[in-house]
Amino acid sequence: MLALPAFLGLVLFHFVPVAVGGYFAFTDWSLTAPSHWVGFQNFREVLHDGTVHAALRHTLVLAVCFVVAVNALGLALAVGLNRAVKSRHLLRALFFAPVALSPLAIAFIWRWIFDTDGALNRLLRDVGLDSLQRSWFADPQWALWTVFVALVWQYAGLAMVLYLAGLQAISDDVYEATLVDGASAWLRFRKVVLPLLAPAVTVSATMTLIIGLRVFDQILAITNRGPVDATETLATQVYVQTWLDSRAGYGAAVALVLTTLIAALALLQLALLRMNEQRL
Repeated sequence: MLALPAFLGLVLFHFVPVAVGGYFAFTDWSLTAPSHWVGFQNFREVLHDGTVHAALRHTLVLAVCFVVAVNALGLALAVGLNRAVKSRHLLRALFFAPVALSPLAIAFIWRWIFDTDGALNRLLRDVGLDSLQRSWFADPQWALWTVFVALVWQYAGLAMVLYLAGLQAISDDVYEATLVDGASAWLRFRKVVLPLLAPAVTVSATMTLIIGLRVFDQILAITNRGPVDATETLATQVYVQTWLDSRAGYGAAVALVLTTLIAALALLQLALLRMNEQRL
């Protein structure tokens, strides 16, 4: 009974919008005219739309690299800050702080850093590495990676907190037993700590995968989907098709594809990680 308000909120603000959007994905709704049922026409167009294919590729590349990098960095931070360091509480707060900040505010800071006359290029110039200067977010080869850096910087603290919770749940007796056995630090981590962290890995990897697949704010703020669609993702395509091109029906179809992709990949990853937990 106590969970009823939360359940009703979930249904009202999540499942109902998804259902309504799913309906419009099968129409030719244009925001300004009555919609007509067109069946699978929008999805057939998605299958042959080169822009959507490129957006899907960018989405997957960004999400996979983000999941690997943010979990590796978060785990390293958690291991380092799990020790009895005097400043560990302050450092934990500092590393977690970006998670609580506005994604748009962080994106604009990184846009300034990567600007042609921004902090990064000035630093490279000051240390004599002028040849490494780039128009970072204006270069198709580097633009997607500027978004990647901003994402990892913002969410590494989230992974850190999840891994810290897992590390602190491990009994001190386990560490003492490995010390008595004379195991090296790396062997203790690989054979004892990492298997016991499997549930935390599952939660962190699943959460960061969802974040990586649906990234939107940072792309608009840093690169504005450019240059020449080099940072176009499925999430930004939903925005473009719905609001800029006034093709809400087609935008809803792309959104449904993205929702299905997120659900499928998240459930697949969750199942694989759960299987790995059982083996460990």
